Amino acid sequence: MKTKQSLGLLAVMVAVSGITAMGTYKVMEKQTVRDLADSFVLQNDSNSRLVQFSPVANRTSVTDNDFTQAAEKTVNAVVGVKNVQMVQQQYQSMDPFFDFFFGNRGYGQQQPQQRAREGYGSGVIISADGYIVTNNHVIANADQLTVTLNDQRQFEATLVGTDPTTDIALLKVDAKDLPTIPFGESDNLKVGEWVLAVGNPFMLNSTVTAGIVSAKARQIGMGQRNNGSQMNIESFIQTDAAVNPGNSGGALVNTAGELVGINTAIYSETGNYAGYSFAVPSSIVNKVVADLRQYGQVQRAVLGIQIREVTPELVEKEELKETEGVYVAEVLDDGAAAEAGIKQGDVITNIDKTRIKNFGVLQGELARHTPGEKVQVTVDRKGNAKTFTVTLKNSQGNTEMLTKKGIDALGAKFQTLSAKELQKYGVRKGVLVKSVEQGGAFARAGIHEKFVIVKINDTVVNSDKEIESVYNDLTTRRSADQDPVMFIVGVYPNGRAAYYAVDLSK
Repeated sequence: MKTKQSLGLLAVMVAVSGITAMGTYKVMEKQTVRDLADSFVLQNDSNSRLVQFSPVANRTSVTDNDFTQAAEKTVNAVVGVKNVQMVQQQYQSMDPFFDFFFGNRGYGQQQPQQRAREGYGSGVIISADGYIVTNNHVIANADQLTVTLNDQRQFEATLVGTDPTTDIALLKVDAKDLPTIPFGESDNLKVGEWVLAVGNPFMLNSTVTAGIVSAKARQIGMGQRNNGSQMNIESFIQTDAAVNPGNSGGALVNTAGELVGINTAIYSETGNYAGYSFAVPSSIVNKVVADLRQYGQVQRAVLGIQIREVTPELVEKEELKETEGVYVAEVLDDGAAAEAGIKQGDVITNIDKTRIKNFGVLQGELARHTPGEKVQVTVDRKGNAKTFTVTLKNSQGNTEMLTKKGIDALGAKFQTLSAKELQKYGVRKGVLVKSVEQGGAFARAGIHEKFVIVKINDTVVNSDKEIESVYNDLTTRRSADQDPVMFIVGVYPNGRAAYYAVDLSK
């Protein structure tokens, strides 16, 4: 299938069995993979916001075509990740006599059944006590996550947190003394430098391929996620190391065996490797993982501006003196840029010592910072270079660390049901779980969307306000020796009753 410009497919690399493919979506076409569409540092400071998970290896000199040392250092720390989803399917009875003897409810009647759908990807062990980084699209909508080590040991994994904006997720397994890959400096990579991709393509364990860095800060047009409310952060390392379905979440390493990226997507006309692959830089991965561990969500810094790429057309129209950079199309009131003195019409050329050549470089630079940090922003203003000290803010316009408060900590959206809808579910009272956020308390407990909550801790609920009341009562009565737990009873659309225990201590 071709786009208007004969572009190929941009494929997220998950190998899938069953009817529904989980791992591809098309560039510049309307249809995208739901799992991806619905849904990036390296020092330790006193606030523990930025962490180094293992010591950085000393880079050793190797010949340009000898990758044995890097391969030996990394293959044992790359794991396979299996995503199991339980999906509903309709069974159509075709034989009335079979129905009669085996108890189905009549000829031609559809009976809902569950089946397991499996997807496979890769992950990278980044701490000896079991923290594993992978892609968000590898673990999306999972009911069960299983990690397989290179020595074939298997562990059930729990989801610590996820960031769809960078397509990064953090898992944890209960294990000790695991092999790890140390973080390297992705900023130091140079175009033309050799790198290795380590992963499990097509479920082939511990596969190593080699290539060079083809480009940095590459944007590949993934578009928007979260219902279009937030742009992806795209500042990818582009390589020509061969990667295929199943490589997603695997390691991109330099010749010293240091982690410089997480393999995420490929450019292909078939869904398999066709020349280029893309990885999230380790500088971004490290920041995201550190935030997920400490806050449960990423602390994202923003400038408070609307921007445009500097193009020849824009240079001519606005009579710009600078021919590359990022054009400030609008400065938001009370934003970080406005307070520092940046104005509409400025062209951002540098942040600290980094040359801002395009939007991808700008995204990558901001993604490693936290609200409250100060950066030096240099702009071209009608031919004159000006440098401003900018105190970065969060999306709410302040410098505080964002945490989920109150009922938002459950990681779900609720909807009050009408009398007719309650009758459809066969209950007198209840609240619909409209959506479930990956990594939230509900998701960790296994609750899915379209579940109707009837009772919480023996209290019948009929609105989100009543759920919030139970939640507040539980959390305010928290004692030192007993963590609060929500015991939830409810029903799914197929009539199946379900019971969950939601741990509120995390």
